[in-house]
Amino acid sequence: MSSTMDKIKGTANEATGHVKEGVGKAVGSDKLRAEGAAQQLKGQTQKALGDAKQAVKDAANRAADHVNKHI
Repeated sequence: MSSTMDKIKGTANEATGHVKEGVGKAVGSDKLRAEGAAQQLKGQTQKALGDAKQAVKDAANRAADHVNKHI
């Protein structure tokens, strides 16, 4: 999966998790609150993975540019 897709899915999971957690608080459901918190964490992890993929891609591109300038 691309870094952009990881970031998009991560953002969606964070938002959905936030809603679930809020609904869980509103209705007094500890289970729903926990599911929401877990989904938010999953989203944060996905976004971090997307950021890491992008950083690796950027570093590889900079290295390739450097090599190409010295050929």
